[in-house]
Amino acid sequence: MDTAESLKLLKRGTVEVYSEDELGERLEEAAKRGIQLRVKLGMDPTAPDIHLGHTVVLRKLRQFQDMGHKAILIIGDYTARIGDPTGQNSTRPVLSGEDIEANAQTYFEQAGRILDTSEDKLEVRPNSEWLKNLDLVAVIKLCSSMTVARMLERDTFDLRYKKGDPISIHEFLYPLMQGYDSVCIEADVELGGTDQTFNNLVGRDLQKQHGQKPQIVMTMPILVGLDGVEKMSKSKGNYIGVTDSPGDMFGKVMSISDEMMENYFTLLTDVPEDKIKELVNPAKSHPRDSKIALAKEIIKTYHGADAADAAADEFDKVFSQKQLPSDMDEVKIPAEDIMLSKLITECGFAASGGEAKRLAKQGGVTIDGEKKTNPAEMITPAEGMILKVGKLKYAKISLN
Repeated sequence: MDTAESLKLLKRGTVEVYSEDELGERLEEAAKRGIQLRVKLGMDPTAPDIHLGHTVVLRKLRQFQDMGHKAILIIGDYTARIGDPTGQNSTRPVLSGEDIEANAQTYFEQAGRILDTSEDKLEVRPNSEWLKNLDLVAVIKLCSSMTVARMLERDTFDLRYKKGDPISIHEFLYPLMQGYDSVCIEADVELGGTDQTFNNLVGRDLQKQHGQKPQIVMTMPILVGLDGVEKMSKSKGNYIGVTDSPGDMFGKVMSISDEMMENYFTLLTDVPEDKIKELVNPAKSHPRDSKIALAKEIIKTYHGADAADAAADEFDKVFSQKQLPSDMDEVKIPAEDIMLSKLITECGFAASGGEAKRLAKQGGVTIDGEKKTNPAEMITPAEGMILKVGKLKYAKISLN
């Protein structure tokens, strides 16, 4: 693959490249000298699991690996103690060392489903390796490289400052520490979501000050969640987890709007761009068929082609042929009357009574095919009773 082809592939799905000319030059130099570019992705282990929103940048990192370059995965075990203020309207809580370590291990295992983990293609570095050794003099010197005015260019800081909301001094250290990571590992490229643009550009500034070539910064869009409105997030419940079962993945993909398909195809699959144009054109492809193709492509990545085909067959059986799923969770409950809303929560289909009530009132709950809309209705459970919530969730009742 020549430089022009490499650039075209690497630019797919990106928002900005700072700068494309520099990236082309760096790729040319690496090819001539027979060396690997060092491509950095930083991750603070603030949560134990990753979803498809996280995989957008991981997939871009894998593209660099497939071109022969080395991925440098920075586990921000030290920066996580501060908490990235990106997108936050308040100071983030500080995690314990135990939580950080556990989350980092889980994250790495899940990221390994996407990245090439061979030693010549991946380097994993905790940033405590260098940050914990900075003494006060070094920290002050690092702080002197950035002005308060520059920090307030960051939109979250600016908004909080104008509103009179508190900004702790330690939050200003976060972008500096992330930027210093780039200096310590001598990054050629840094990847991140658009919410990381400021932090990543700080890395360029610090590298210049340390006599290094400034890293190229490539930003990726934030993946919109299943609701089509907010970014994909576990806390918002609009996510597809990389460890979700093939059936759950398939059903969730089928629930997205037709307008979201092109974005998902581009950011989450390797389907060629010309083929994507055909798939999202209703005049050339039926949206339902295109969505099935999308679901299968995503499932294939994490569970294999056979699992993708099986999930498609199961979906057709349940939704087209109106049959019950082959594999349903069996939930044991006492043989006594139970309120509908409590039955929904007992089966794990709602996190709270309030959520269960909303589901029932919205008309998404049936028992043995009969719609139930009154959350306060008392249900007499029976062996083998089928509770269905929404389009995807089924439970077979078993009596204690």
